[in-house]
Amino acid sequence: MATNFRLNDTAVTSTVDDDTPLLWVLRDELGLTGTKYGCGIAQCGACTVLVDGAPAPSCSLPVNAVAGQTVQTIEGLSENRNHPVQLAWAEVDVPQCGYCQSGQIMTAVALLADTPQPSDEDIDAAMSGVLCRCGTYPRIRAAIKRAAALSREG
Repeated sequence: MATNFRLNDTAVTSTVDDDTPLLWVLRDELGLTGTKYGCGIAQCGACTVLVDGAPAPSCSLPVNAVAGQTVQTIEGLSENRNHPVQLAWAEVDVPQCGYCQSGQIMTAVALLADTPQPSDEDIDAAMSGVLCRCGTYPRIRAAIKRAAALSREG
């Protein structure tokens, strides 16, 4: 069965089995490898993408669940890495190993869309579903605050 959805502002059709996790459609069928496999059970957040603007674990989300919806991956944020969150991530030097970072960034994008000036508590609550083995949480928080400032500066 075919599943139609929008991916990074482009209409796509997936012809894999309906219950195939979105992560594998993105990586194996569509060649977008920025979304990472972490745990496979929606517990670590490394595979987070945005579905209609909300963070979603692509490792456990069947592709047919996104039929008719809009999916955004890290590759779809900007053509030249100039999205405010990406700029802030680089400025604050957030990544250490980098593995969780696409999930962190996509979750931060959703947070800032809903809460343009988040408090520490807002950030902690929103980001709690994305684990960082390296413990870069203070830098993640600082980068989110910097991205908020960059967005205000316009």
